[in-house]
Amino acid sequence: MLGGTQRVLWLLLLSLLLPPPSAWGHGGQARPREGTEEAGSVGDFLAFQGLRERLRAAGALSRRYWALFSCRVWPEGCGEDEEASARPPGWNLALLGQQYLDILSTWSCSFWDCCDRGDCRIINNFTGLEADLRVRLHGQHLAQELVLTAVRGYLEMPQPDKALALSFHGWSGTGKNFVARMLAENLYQDGLTSDCVKVFISTLHFPHPKNVDLYEEELTDQIRKTQEHCRQTLFILDEAEKLHPGLLEALRPHLERRAPNNHRAESKRTIFLFLSNLGGNIINEVVLNLLKAGQSREEIRMEHLESRLQAEIVASTDSGFGHSRLVKENLIDLFIPFLPLEFCHVRLCARDAFLSQDLLYTEEALNEIARMMVYVPKEEQLFSSQGCKSISQRISYVLPEG
Repeated sequence: MLGGTQRVLWLLLLSLLLPPPSAWGHGGQARPREGTEEAGSVGDFLAFQGLRERLRAAGALSRRYWALFSCRVWPEGCGEDEEASARPPGWNLALLGQQYLDILSTWSCSFWDCCDRGDCRIINNFTGLEADLRVRLHGQHLAQELVLTAVRGYLEMPQPDKALALSFHGWSGTGKNFVARMLAENLYQDGLTSDCVKVFISTLHFPHPKNVDLYEEELTDQIRKTQEHCRQTLFILDEAEKLHPGLLEALRPHLERRAPNNHRAESKRTIFLFLSNLGGNIINEVVLNLLKAGQSREEIRMEHLESRLQAEIVASTDSGFGHSRLVKENLIDLFIPFLPLEFCHVRLCARDAFLSQDLLYTEEALNEIARMMVYVPKEEQLFSSQGCKSISQRISYVLPEG
């Protein structure tokens, strides 16, 4: 027996699936001429007969849609036989009906927990991710291309044999956390608050080296529980260069390759993002030299940065990250450089900050905010030392009083 909520949803679904009134009636037969008695009697009979046939067909169709809809929204109560009965041989869900089903599922999930694992709130909106990276992320053409290609390619693989591990490197304020948030928002309906997304900040979650054994247990337990809860998980590790070597070692089993699952088994997908300032100086040095040599920023490619960035990470004595087995055993799939931001990029960040607060701005206001930042090196004064960090807080200095 359907509950009250389910009955309401069924009626909404049926109303979407019923043909419009203009389609009711004559079942494809020729209409009698208007204004005649024949038109009145025969036409009414045909209209009634056509309506009855269409309602019968709509009823059968709506039962199939309801079965599919209820299996999607309440999967714990749906058996394989029930779902199979909703898709008899040779029956395919029409495109429009699929769209209605998606809309209703999303709508209902905004009010109720649709499944015990939260998987129905995974959206994997690659179109939105591409747009966000192109429009909202400034001065990072390499990160735009690499992140989108790597994440989409991984999540579309039928049977991935390991977790995807991406390591973001660059100075503070260049967009590493911003991109991590974009990924969460476009892969999960609930963004960073999704049960399938976990964020760890080294100095906040693992502050005391003497407690590393406890932290290792807590970290691995959190990863295991999240993977059990969700078929697709995202783990963000901020300030990765400050992670204790024991914690890096505890992560290794989760990044190693695993034996392929049975093809009929559900394939788990996990993405690890490591965010680090490590390597920022060498990235800036390479970019500065290329610009001085006459290359445009957009001409800078991974070939210019990849080997020197990895060498800098491995050679670092201030962090155990480059000496970990994650790096030495090539378990990190991509080291993604975030380039230093210039004056023009800071202006774009200021513009976005105004727009996000629904404030009007002038070109002079954007210039004034950008000039507040400190630029390096001392001679060239080309790169913002803080990137776009603290831009939104500086808006108040240029707003008119009152």
